[in-house]
Parts: sequence; structure tokens; C-alpha cells
Amino acid sequence: MMKHITSLILAAGKGTRMKSKLPKVLHPVAGKAMVERVLDTVKTLGTERNIVIVGFGGEAVQAYLGDQAEFVTQQEQKGTGHAVKQAKPLLGSYDGTILLLCGDTPLVTKESLDALLAEHEATGAAATVLTAHMANPTGYGRIIRDESTGKVLRIVEQKDGKPEELAVQEINTGMYAFDSQKLWPCLEQLSDDNAQGELYITDVVGILVNQGNRVSAYMMDNEEESLGVNSRVQLAEAERILRNRTNRYFMDQGVTIIDPNNTYIAPEVKIGADTVIYPGTILEGETVIGEGCEIGPHSRFTNVIVGDEAVIHFTYAHDCEVKAGADIGPYVHLRPNTVIGERVHIGNFVEVKNSIVGEGTKFPHLSYIGDSDVGSGVNIGCGTITVNYDGKIKHRTHIGDGAFVGCNSNLVAPVSVGDYSYIGAGSTITKDVPNKALAVGRARQIVKENWVTDDTFKKK
Repeated sequence: MMKHITSLILAAGKGTRMKSKLPKVLHPVAGKAMVERVLDTVKTLGTERNIVIVGFGGEAVQAYLGDQAEFVTQQEQKGTGHAVKQAKPLLGSYDGTILLLCGDTPLVTKESLDALLAEHEATGAAATVLTAHMANPTGYGRIIRDESTGKVLRIVEQKDGKPEELAVQEINTGMYAFDSQKLWPCLEQLSDDNAQGELYITDVVGILVNQGNRVSAYMMDNEEESLGVNSRVQLAEAERILRNRTNRYFMDQGVTIIDPNNTYIAPEVKIGADTVIYPGTILEGETVIGEGCEIGPHSRFTNVIVGDEAVIHFTYAHDCEVKAGADIGPYVHLRPNTVIGERVHIGNFVEVKNSIVGEGTKFPHLSYIGDSDVGSGVNIGCGTITVNYDGKIKHRTHIGDGAFVGCNSNLVAPVSVGDYSYIGAGSTITKDVPNKALAVGRARQIVKENWVTDDTFKKK
């Protein structure tokens, strides 16, 4: 591996065909913006600096990436060569390799970039182009080689190519390794005398060759990695490719995915062996699933930690934790800052928010538990609500170990229900309940006999 590598990521384009107010490179693939996926990949190479060239929607791109990169602004979009020139104030004196990538190529892998850099170093080239073979190369720049030696001579863009050049099936992926000190003088020689009236970075290849420099090329094994996203159709295709790649990886690691075509797992997710993922499941962000779990169908997790042998189906969970052996669903919502203890049972139509739930507790159905600390072995009856908001402030509810809360109860926070205490069904509890006590807070039942008369039915 080279000692000095700086990445330069082109992310200034508007992406007209996306028909969106959002900058093209911020459109997500598998839950993460395209440009961030590219940035994540180059960081695995050990780059010294990572610079993103922004233009349209540049403030939004900078806000999204934050301190993950440095930024240069291309005020006017005059082509890829013009974009690279904007980085000269930062890198003009830099002596090393500049790895030039596009922010709309989220499928490129570390392995391909490693191979590109290895080829660049091994051949001592002034520039090395990452190429791919395509049966239908329409729309891509073509790699033109010397017929006798196979050496790279130039790159021809689709709109400028002659028929015999456009018949070439080796395409330019838009990814390069450049000797930094040889790059900058070439940029000053670029001309906009072409079909698009722009400064092409591809013309640097021909300039270097004409100066007697060596230009190398490395052809990637899988042309799918070169897909550039310029439309919603291509965005969906990138999503499909990355999803299939990710699902195959997990299946090779011992995870059962019942229907890979209807399962959506982000590459950042971790899943233990012998877990079964049912159709319609979406796993995003920094989600971690343990071993031997059953997840789905139709569940969505974002930044969720799940312990071993948990069973969770028809559930939306985000920024929370579910410990080993829990049984959850269907139709459950687990909200941020919630921790569900071991062997907890949560049944249908339950929402839990910002709460700690102890081992073996049960919320069978139709409850809202918010801002609560619930002990172990608690039973929460159907229709129970922790009333956590007084209109200004949210308060916490504490329910001790082994407590039994009857159906249709309201626990008005701040309130504490003691260990092994009982709450009568239909109660509204506004005062603390001691350990092992019975609390009943409901209106006295009144029965009026003979309330219904024969005349009542006649009126109906």
C-alpha cells in the first residue's frame, strides 16, 4: 500500500435527471447517502485526507457529511477537469497519489480500489484508470489503447467518439489514481473544445501520454461496481445490486434469508449465525442482531441491538435495545432509548418509549409505556397507559419487581408502584403505591334496577 494517498471526490453535480431538490449525491442507497458510501470506502484504504468537491446544494452536502471530510466549492459547473482544478489551493504542493472518485458511484468496493492503487504503484504510472468491460457501453467514455502494445492512449467521451472508437467495450469508470505533481500542469492544458464545451478530466490521460508519461489501467472484475447514479431508475438499480451483495454475504455467514428479493439489509448491519430473516424486513444503520433470532416478517429496525434467540415480528424499532430471548410482536413500536430485558414478552399493539423493562416482564397487548422504569416479572394488563406528559414536562413512572397492573389502568406520572403490588383493573393511579399493596382508583359502581322499561323499547 502506498504511503501517501489523498482522495478527491467529485460531488458538485445537480443531477438534473433525478428531478429533485436534493443534491444528487445525497440520495440514499441502502439507507446512506451515495457520497457517504464512497467516503466510507476510501477511508478503509488509509487515506491521509479526504476532500469533497461540492457545487449544487453544497451547503446541504457539507451539513450532511460534517467533519468526515474537507470541502472545496466549484462555483460554476464547467466539467470534471474544472472541478479538480478547484482543489489545487489545497493540494498544489502535495506529493503523493490523488485518488479521484465520483460521489455518485456507491457500489465501488475496497478490493477494486486496492487493486487500482497496487497497479498504479507497481507500474510507476503518472495516472492509472479504473476500467470495466461492458457489453453495452453506451454513455460511458471509452478506453483507447495502442493496437500493438495495448498501452492506454486516451479516453474518448461518448459524444465525441468516432464509430470505431464507440465500438470499444472497455469503459472508463471515472475513477483514477494520479501522481499529484504531474496532474496539476496537465489541468492547465485542458480545452473546452468538445461536444459539451467542458473541461474533461479524461483529457489528462492523452496529455500525459503525449508528454511521454506512462498511463496504466486496471479492469475491475465486476462492472456493476462502476454504476454511476444519474436517475431514479439507476438509483433503484444501485439499491438492488447493493442489497443482493449484502444478502449474499450474510447467507454465506450462516444467516437464513427466506426471500432475498424482499429483504433489505444495509451493509453496516451485523447478524449472528442461525438467525432467520423473514420477507419484508428492513435492517438499517448500526443494527446488530444476535445468533438464533427470528426477525420479521415486515419489521423495520434502525440502530437496534438485539440479543440472541429473540423473536420479533411485525415491529418497528429504532435506537433501542432488545435483550436475549425476548418475544415481541405483532404490531409493536419500540422507540428511542428503550431497553427491553431478557425474556420479555410484548404482544400486539404496544408502544414503548424511553423506558427500561426488566427481565421476564409481560406487556400482552394494547398498552403505551413511556418514560418508565419497569422491574422484572411485571405483568401489565391490556389497555394500560403510563400518563407521562402534563402538558409541559414529561415525568417518569416506576413499577417495581413482580407488580401486577390490571387492565385499563392509567398510571399518572410521576408515580411509583411498589414491588409485588397490585393495581385493580380500571384504576387511575395518581399517588405512590407501597410494596405488596393493593391500589384501586376507580369510581364506585352504581346499579339502578328496572332502569329499562317496556316503554323504552316502544320508543326505539
